[in-house]
Parts: sequence; structure tokens; C-alpha cells
Amino acid sequence: MAETLRLALAQLNPHEGQIRHNQAGIRRARAEAARLGADLVVTPEFSIAGYPPEDLVRKPSFVAACEAAIAELAADTADGGPGLVVGGPWREDGKVYNAAYLIDGGKILARRAKHELPNYGVFDDKRVFDPGPPSGPAVFRGFRLGLMICEDWWLPTVAETLAETGAEMLLSINGSPFEDGKAGTRLALAVARVVESGLPFVFCAQVCGQDELVFDGASFALNADRSLAVVLPSFEEAVRLTEWRRRDGRLVCTPEPLPPEPEHLESLYRCLILGLGDYVRKNGFPGVILGLSGGIDSALSAAIAADALGPERVRAVMMPSPYTSRASLEDAAACACMLGIRYDNVAITPAMRAFGGMLAPLFEGTEADITEENIQSRSRGVVLMALSNKFGHMVLSTGNKSEMSVGYATLYGDMAGGFAVLKDVYKTTVFELARWRNAHLPPRALGPHGAVMPERVITKPPSAELKPDQTDQDSLPPYDTLDAILARLIEGERSVAEIVDEGFDRATVLRVWRMLDRAEYKRRQAPPGVKITARAFGRDRRYPITNGYTGLVL
Repeated sequence: MAETLRLALAQLNPHEGQIRHNQAGIRRARAEAARLGADLVVTPEFSIAGYPPEDLVRKPSFVAACEAAIAELAADTADGGPGLVVGGPWREDGKVYNAAYLIDGGKILARRAKHELPNYGVFDDKRVFDPGPPSGPAVFRGFRLGLMICEDWWLPTVAETLAETGAEMLLSINGSPFEDGKAGTRLALAVARVVESGLPFVFCAQVCGQDELVFDGASFALNADRSLAVVLPSFEEAVRLTEWRRRDGRLVCTPEPLPPEPEHLESLYRCLILGLGDYVRKNGFPGVILGLSGGIDSALSAAIAADALGPERVRAVMMPSPYTSRASLEDAAACACMLGIRYDNVAITPAMRAFGGMLAPLFEGTEADITEENIQSRSRGVVLMALSNKFGHMVLSTGNKSEMSVGYATLYGDMAGGFAVLKDVYKTTVFELARWRNAHLPPRALGPHGAVMPERVITKPPSAELKPDQTDQDSLPPYDTLDAILARLIEGERSVAEIVDEGFDRATVLRVWRMLDRAEYKRRQAPPGVKITARAFGRDRRYPITNGYTGLVL
């Protein structure tokens, strides 16, 4: 019996639905693993197609194409090189499973179906997959591997079954999306499974942006004594060889030096880079275009875009109105110069006059109000969409989570665009990320070294500049207070009474509650954006638009 297993973890970036592309990526990973001397190469959940596949799984032709590509990978292993663990669909008896395929020697040795199908938050596996039964280990070259698929290790049932039926290792393939603080949760759950089963644990995850979701990789191996033996980098592809030896009847992984864990703000920033970069590249856009106002949201959005795509693929447009300050004009130009991105200036004053003239007969006898402010924002949206149509760049929306929460945004104006990179980033975190980026260049970022925005962009009071002397705080509570209340309402699902009991002003909490609920119709029409929190707008948080609940106890 073999005493050493050389297991390569292939942390891959799949392109959803691009089966041939993903198959080629698996082949490249296998070739690299063979060069390293691997016996077996482990790839992530649904690696042949990308996870989550959503309703693609309902197309028989898609499932058939995945199965054919996996069969071709199985044929590859007849060359005597490493075996493979590949994720993909499995059809049997009219059911479709999310499966792990173990292949070696030119054939499929075993399949294991995902048993625990998540049906919460962003997940709806129960809608498209059938649950498989908890299964015993699969044998590979004399080693009994306990194959698991993502949610299977978040709960104890599958690990218990594998331990009771003789597995020597828990080996999980994953499509586990990033959330702020989730790395600690993953490790705690892995330790729990190790303690319960007495077996070592391997976590192999994909790393990519897929619509709103970002998958951060950070694959790892835990020994049965709960010691962390190997960790792969976050937010980048990697193929890493791990070596396992039998000692006293147990598999033990030879430990390696562990990479430094990214600090909190670095993780958030790199998540935003990966999410935006993959969305633009995989959807075939030549780059992005955004309105650069001289404010912090557009400055940070431009910096993320330059870091994700390279400055040459980012185009910024300042669209001044009569209310745009000299400071904003100077700061926008300076920001574009510091980032090295293209910068254009298109005044919207002629559009404002044109709309004013067109609507004057209908507006006769009324006072100027938010309507005229929104016309300014929508004029800017028209300019950006026109440039997008003409030159192909995707419009990048720059609004943040605080604004989207309370409706402090204009439909068909600053909400116009194909992607909103700050959609799940509270304003207070925007400030933190801007300061962090001015002091750090993230690994593998394509933007410039050094500061990327003037300090004044960070320190001046935020303003939409749609009327004289306007600031955000004319319409909203201070952002520290607003964000604290919003986090309790959205992520915490706390009641008005509970938040008031924590010391917040009751009138302010009620006002924020009402603004949050009333803005649901706007959020339904907003572009997708990167998810970084536990409750992002969209698939995570689904509230009715027509909603009479007031939040008060009657």
C-alpha cells in the first residue's frame, strides 16, 4: 500500500458556462501539477462550468456538454499522469446532481453527489439540483478519500458518514463566495469537522468574480490535530502541491510556511478589484467609463477600475453644472492625473437649459425642487450612456451602499450603468478604503504606485452639488450614525425598538427605517455590484416593493 499521497490543490478562475475554456484551465493545472510530481489534482466545485450555474443546469444541452468535457478529461488520465477531482453535473434516473468526479487511469472511478443543498442568501441549489445521499469514501491508488462538496462540510452529517465508513481524509471542493469576516467562519467550521471526525480536512475553492459574487480562493489543509498545514493565496489562481504521509495509521500533511493573511481593508479592496475586473473582462467590454465628480465615491471607483483593468482601459468624464465647485473641478482633474486615466470634460449646462425650456410650459407656476436636481443627474447619465454606446466602454456606477439603502440616488441618473462596484460598501468604509489605497498598492494591481486621489477628496464634506452650498448631511444623518443604523437594520435585521435601546435617537431610527423600505423600488432597478457583506442588496435581501409594514409594534 502506498504511504505517500502528493495532492495538488488547483485554485482556478473559471468562466461561467465557457466549458472548453474551463476544461483547458483544468488541463493546464494538471500539467503544472504533473511537473510538481502530483498523484492527484483537486479542482473546485463545478469547475467544468463555474459555480453557481443557476438555470444553465436546466438546459439538457449544457449538462450534456459538461459531461462530455469531463469524459474527455477522464480519457486524458490514461497517460499515467495525475488523477483528477473535477466538479460538474451528474444526471441519473431523471435527476441532476452537483457532483464531484474522481477520475484516473482513463476512466471515472467514482462520483459523489452534493447532499447538503444550500437554499439561503445567494444560494438556491435546491431549485436546480437534487440532493444526493451521504456516501462513503472513494478509493484512489490505495487512499480512501472522503469527497465532499461545499455545504456538505458546513453541517456534520456527511463528515460523520465518511468517518464511520472508513475515510482517511475529508476532501471538499468548493464555490464559497467572499464575505467580510468569512475566512474565520470557514476555519472554525473546518476545525469542528476535524474534531468530530478525527480526520484531516482539505478545502479547495475557486477564485473569481461571477456577477455580484466574488470567490476568494484561500484554499487550505488542516491536519487531524487541527494545525493549519497549508494555505493558498487569496484572490489569485494557484496550483500548490501538498504532501501527505501515513503516520501511525493517519494521513499527515507536511506543513509549509503560511502566507500572511491579508488585513481587513486589503481583503475588501482586492475583492472589489477581482469582482469588477472579471465582470468587465468576461463580458467582453473594452473598458469602463465613469463620471468623475471630484467626490470620494467616484475617485475610489476610478482607482478600483484602474487597479482591476489598467489605467488605459478607464475613461473618466467630468460633467460640470453651474453648481460644480472649483474644488471639485480641480480634484477630479488631479485624481485622473494621479491614476493616469483618460479625462474629458462635458458641461451639462446646455442640457439643463434645453430641458428647462422643453418643460417650462408644463412646470409653469411651480417652484424649482428635486425635479430640477434630478434632471442634472439624468443629463449626466445620458452623456455617459452615449459615450458607452459609441465606444463600447461599460458605464461604471459609483454609488455606495449607504446611498442605495436610503434612496439617495437618482433613477436613470447616477444609478445608470452596467455595474456598481461600491454597491455593497457603506460610506464610512468608502472613506477607509480611500485612505488605505492612498497608502498601499494591492498585490497584482494594475494601477499606479502611491496616492491615487488628493487628500481633499477624502476630507471635504460629501456633496451631490445639485444646488448651491449643498452637502449630503442636509438630507441624511451623519454617515457614522446612518451606517450604524443601516447595519443593524440590514445585516442585523434588528427592530426599531432594539436599535433605540442601544442608544440611538428614536426619530432618526424611524426615519432611516422608512427611507430604507421606500427605496426598494429603486434598488430593484439598480445595476449589479460586488457583494462584500453578509446581506447585499439583490439576491441576499429580497423585500417587497409594495410593503405596508412600518416597523412599529401595534
